[in-house]
Amino acid sequence: MADHPSTSGGETLNTGETAWKDRAALHPADGADGVFDGGKALQRGTFAEMIRHLANMPAETRRNYAIEKAGDRRYSADEAMALASHPDFPAQDPG
Repeated sequence: MADHPSTSGGETLNTGETAWKDRAALHPADGADGVFDGGKALQRGTFAEMIRHLANMPAETRRNYAIEKAGDRRYSADEAMALASHPDFPAQDPG
């Protein structure tokens, strides 16, 4: 989950770390992927920022959104909330 492929067409590296500073975007959960998917982002920032943003929403609203992380995959609101309780999750931006 943490690293981009090491070479063109390569596999992702498995460092066991979560890349909280990777670029990410908030999307509607029911949005379809496609060529123009990147233009449908509702908000952009780091992966940690997008998780914090979701965490500040009411639970019933949160399920309507997903996070797409650069070089990785789409995370549901439930997955994002599980990551928010991870021991190394940055509670706030380092500044």
